Amino acid sequence: MLIETLGAARDMGRLNAILGVLIRHGFGDSVRRLGMTDALDRAGHALRWDHAADLARLEPPVQLRLALEELGPTFVKLGQILAGRADLFGPDYIAEFEKLHSSVPPVPIDQLRPQLREDLGGEPEEVFAWFDPEPLAAASIAQVHRARLKDGAEVVVKIRRPGIIDTIEADLRLLGRIAAVAEAEMPNLRPYRPRQLVRELARSLRRELDLANECRNAERIAANLQTLPFIVVPRVHWAHTTERVNVQDFVGGIPGHELARLDAEGLDRKVLAQHGSRAVLKMIIEDGLFHADPHPGNVFYLAGNRIAFIDFGMVGRLSERRREELLQLLLGLVERHPQTVADVLLDWAGDDHSVNLSQLESEIEAFVDQYHGVPLAQLSLGDMLVDVTNILREHHLGLPSDMALLIKAFITLEGMGRGLDPDFHMTAEALPMLRQVIRARYTPKVVANRAWQTLRRTLAVAEQLPHDVSRLLRNARRGRVHVGIELHHLRRVGNQIDHAANRLAMALIIAALIVGSSIVMTVQGGPTLFGLPAFGFLGFASAFVGGLWLIRSIWRSSRGRDLTDD
Repeated sequence: MLIETLGAARDMGRLNAILGVLIRHGFGDSVRRLGMTDALDRAGHALRWDHAADLARLEPPVQLRLALEELGPTFVKLGQILAGRADLFGPDYIAEFEKLHSSVPPVPIDQLRPQLREDLGGEPEEVFAWFDPEPLAAASIAQVHRARLKDGAEVVVKIRRPGIIDTIEADLRLLGRIAAVAEAEMPNLRPYRPRQLVRELARSLRRELDLANECRNAERIAANLQTLPFIVVPRVHWAHTTERVNVQDFVGGIPGHELARLDAEGLDRKVLAQHGSRAVLKMIIEDGLFHADPHPGNVFYLAGNRIAFIDFGMVGRLSERRREELLQLLLGLVERHPQTVADVLLDWAGDDHSVNLSQLESEIEAFVDQYHGVPLAQLSLGDMLVDVTNILREHHLGLPSDMALLIKAFITLEGMGRGLDPDFHMTAEALPMLRQVIRARYTPKVVANRAWQTLRRTLAVAEQLPHDVSRLLRNARRGRVHVGIELHHLRRVGNQIDHAANRLAMALIIAALIVGSSIVMTVQGGPTLFGLPAFGFLGFASAFVGGLWLIRSIWRSSRGRDLTDD
């Protein structure tokens, strides 16, 4: 039954609240198409549909952003992830999702004290030489307070909101089930992998909920960037850091969105843009571990043209294979090799979609070919990546989640570089490093090592092959070879047959009640009700109620088919 698919009874209250918000913001049609209104109706929950259309007067992208903000931290984080999915949404939606970095009302310090006493081992005023009860900033998952250690170090204390895990876990369970229903019932959504998107959201949120994990990320990135003395990552104070609270050095520079202060402080904008691009390219191309949420609020400019990155709760990771593919893509864009770009994107999109590959390849080649003859300094790598994702979206193809996150970070940081220096071009900065990395990957030593690793894997497979073939033949002789075929529509057909059988059984019971009650009515004697034989009267009443239920069931089933057809 659909109610079993959508979740356990413990989540029905939250589901009711979520659907109420979606309906109020004008997404009632999507709720109906997923069949969730029937599920809540059977569970005894009622949704208010009246005046829903009157409340949805804004544009759909704005309504969706407002709905996500109202639904809380899980959905705010979902919107932030979707802000990087230009392959799924158009510019209007992306622009609204990018506004979801706004702050939320802080939790009063009195509500945080029990948790702080448990995590810090005492009152914050006792653990620190000074602790500011007024928050410096507040976000959907945690809030930050300034403090001073007893050794005089200025720090920030990041505190997770109490009780947030239960709400997020309930939301993730519901989103997982809704994504499964959407993928099964809406074939046009399958290329966008909604279940994979929810799994990505769950991984990101669970990592971000662990504030100690954020500190581990910060230390790894700081170690990777040691060769760049102009990059600062706040030091972690592990003595006061746990899963629910972390303490890091306070960064008192110029926030990334206050560019007007740079000139007054004597900082060089061109140098800052170059330093930022070198750090970003090293994180992405060389290290495979990068800051995945580099909006201006997480970047500070310091004296000496240094740059500080903060808040490493959300980081991106690239495997060796992904970095190799990324290098090929970026080189193909910068050096105008359309076939290289087409090959990489087709590999990312996969071959499980009904798409005209020749047409897609032709469009990508035409897109890259238009940049022939354009000076390198006039190319915008971020704009080129946006155009490529637009082409994929038009063909209903999605990018791998890790690459979508990287492209979002790349575009954001290039925009920040342009904000510092209008003449900044990420392409000119990236090309020397790309060529250097490519050359390093094809040195004799690296090639020999890669060949040796490939040979070892091949020999291991060859060694195991006789055993695998023997086991396969043995299972075949015993009739234990199973072929798994997954047909999504058969499940729905089975449910329809089950409902039809239930209605048929009810019809037979109603008919039996009518016939039996008619016979009882002719028998004299026995108890009466309203002057009629009691058992006969009760039988007819039961048949009447059953008939009403059967008519309602048939009508609701017909209405559901009409909505699906529409």
